[in-house]
Amino acid sequence: MQTFYKIANTMKRFSHLLKATFLFLSLLPGVLLAQDTLTIVAVGDVMLGTIFPKRSDLADEETAKHFFDEVKPYFKGDVVFCNMEGVLADSLVKECKMFCFGMPSTYVKYYKDAGFNLISVGNNHSNDFRQYGRDNTTKVLNANHLNWAGFQTKPTATFTINGVRYGFCAFSPNTAIVPLHDYANMKDLVGQLRKTCDIVIVSMHCGGEGTSYQHVTRKDDYYIEQNRGNAYEFAHLAIDAGADLVLGHGPHVTRGVEIYNGKFIAYSMGNFATYSQIKIAGLLGVAPIFRIRLDAKTGDFIDAQVISTYQSNPNTGPHIDQNEQALKLIKSLSAKDFYDNPPTISDDGWITK
Repeated sequence: MQTFYKIANTMKRFSHLLKATFLFLSLLPGVLLAQDTLTIVAVGDVMLGTIFPKRSDLADEETAKHFFDEVKPYFKGDVVFCNMEGVLADSLVKECKMFCFGMPSTYVKYYKDAGFNLISVGNNHSNDFRQYGRDNTTKVLNANHLNWAGFQTKPTATFTINGVRYGFCAFSPNTAIVPLHDYANMKDLVGQLRKTCDIVIVSMHCGGEGTSYQHVTRKDDYYIEQNRGNAYEFAHLAIDAGADLVLGHGPHVTRGVEIYNGKFIAYSMGNFATYSQIKIAGLLGVAPIFRIRLDAKTGDFIDAQVISTYQSNPNTGPHIDQNEQALKLIKSLSAKDFYDNPPTISDDGWITK
């Protein structure tokens, strides 16, 4: 009997050791990955209207419930990303003025139901409802267990999906957001994530707004007397610092894409699902869905699929574009803007090295 207890205790200690070892290894980047290839689905700006200046600028519950119906089948991926253009707010603040974007807290369910599991709040509308808006957004996103970052109070996020550990950070040249222009801080944040994560994703709200800013000029964009950043320089520096993927938004138009040092850069993904207060006529309503495949072990780009979408008024959500305007734009702009490093983009929507 004594021998039996000795054996039982030995087995119990061995079991604890195995559990501790597995836990330790699971926290290390590149160890015990459950898959070799992963898919990142990425779109640009998403806002379901706003409570300001009037409630009629907000998508009603029935419209919001079905806003993503047509595009949702394409949201199958390990990570599904969007930029939340604005905040979650249930009441106004005295600082509200034209183009203040705030959605009710309950509207977070429509983001979740669509399948988004990674959200950037780093943009020029994240301070529209001031401290209240940021605090409430923080509370609601956390309560709904969504992965997100972008406020100065939350510059990064780390999370694990299907055995892959992700790091995420978001930047914008605006008040209360992790600063786009502070390259030293950006490099430090990306570098810290690189040490502990398998895949590092960087979001940049960068560039002037409108059809005059479709091209990546490799210079600073100025808009309404504000330096909106140099997207080309920022994206390259982010990858040099350790990022595997850079996702851009802010110009409200679709821009070209680039593969730099084996990593994918989407310079602007346009207005994807923007119910009101944002112009969607013509090219302003054209946007891609990117389905990006990465090597889970190295983070290197494998390929990407472009699904073209458009919005129109009255706005019931993004629609699949049979004319493939977004794809045609991306193909043309990429060839012009990255003439020295053009990606291969097929007529059927595939981007390869």
